[in-house]
Amino acid sequence: MRNVVTIDINCDVGEGVGNEPELMPLLSSCNIACGGHAGTIQSITEVVTLAKKHNVKMGAHPSYPDKANFGRMSLNLSEEELSASIREQLDRIAQIVLECSVSLNHIKPHGALYNDCAKDIELAKTFLRAISPYKESCILYVPTGKAIGELAQEAGFRIKNEAFADRNYNPDLSLVSRSLTNAVIESPESVLEHLLNMVQNNEVVTVEGIKMSMEAETFCVHGDTENALQILTYLSAELPNYNVRIAK
Repeated sequence: MRNVVTIDINCDVGEGVGNEPELMPLLSSCNIACGGHAGTIQSITEVVTLAKKHNVKMGAHPSYPDKANFGRMSLNLSEEELSASIREQLDRIAQIVLECSVSLNHIKPHGALYNDCAKDIELAKTFLRAISPYKESCILYVPTGKAIGELAQEAGFRIKNEAFADRNYNPDLSLVSRSLTNAVIESPESVLEHLLNMVQNNEVVTVEGIKMSMEAETFCVHGDTENALQILTYLSAELPNYNVRIAK
């Protein structure tokens, strides 16, 4: 009998959708919007309280300071401007987590900042410097196969390589642009197939049908996907049939 594999399923939350009470029991970790692309003191507090109730690991989800575009547009900011915004976001959620008597487990940049840090080494270095006060206490979630992971480890960060269960990939392991209709995988059955291939075979089939090596330790389902609850419910029910379980 094949050994059971335990995986981390993370989800971006606190982004104004309001589905956190339903999602939280199905997750092992969550990334909480902390004021850059979404999130207020009230929403952060509510999500932290829910995560604590369901024993879900909590992470900060900093973004470019751009609520108008939900953090999904690249901004040309100076290092000082970007660093100040990121630290403000992290300090905000860190204070709330402290007041709720829990701890911050990880940091994961959001949207365009995540994608830009994956391909721009200088921006990645800026981001790592900005979050350096949290180096000892937090894990950094990074896109698998990208230079930011190596840079982070060289700088003394602990990392988890991340892959996306509900997003399609290009051959260079970048995510298919959200401007394209095939960027998001919406069928729960297709998400399961996509995820199992990464978990069991350490590979991903790109949109061109090319098999690429893909090793990850945490897998994301976006909380703002219209049928996120349906996807996570289906995964929770079906993964045990393949000797895979979601960590708790």
